[in-house]
Amino acid sequence: MSLAETVVSRFPEPIRSIALKHRELVKFALVGGTCFVIDTVLFFGIKTVILPNNPVTAKIIATLVATIVSYILNREWSFRTRGGRERHHEAALFFLVNGIGIVLNSVPLYVARYLFHLQEPNVSRLAEEISDFLSAQIVGTLIAMAFRWYGYKKWVFPEQNARGPRPLNEEEALGHS
Repeated sequence: MSLAETVVSRFPEPIRSIALKHRELVKFALVGGTCFVIDTVLFFGIKTVILPNNPVTAKIIATLVATIVSYILNREWSFRTRGGRERHHEAALFFLVNGIGIVLNSVPLYVARYLFHLQEPNVSRLAEEISDFLSAQIVGTLIAMAFRWYGYKKWVFPEQNARGPRPLNEEEALGHS
């Protein structure tokens, strides 16, 4: 039994049945949560320390790094039985979908900062930070996530069971996973 299945088996009913039925979505959400943390830490770190006058650039850099991690985790875990394309073609589609996702993710921050002027000196530093978090990390992420979920299933990893189940390594075959 995989780690995900072990965790899900401990969920109470009916949550367990729903999670098992929608396991790709659950895995996608877990990868997304991991990449959200990576993106958030990098965004605020870069914005605060390296690029304080360029928050949209900081957001794009953070999202690019999280996207690379996302590709690896989604390809090898969330959608591991999907695909069927040559890896370079799949990767190109993944990064195209994510390029659009980066734009979608950055638009709310751009609107908050440069159209609504939710930045110092127009608002307090606290209001600026709250606005940046809500627009970039919440609104932008939700919009981009919905688009990515659709794009991955439609274009990047379209065929279910195209690659088949991953073969067990020696430890997994012996039950030591």
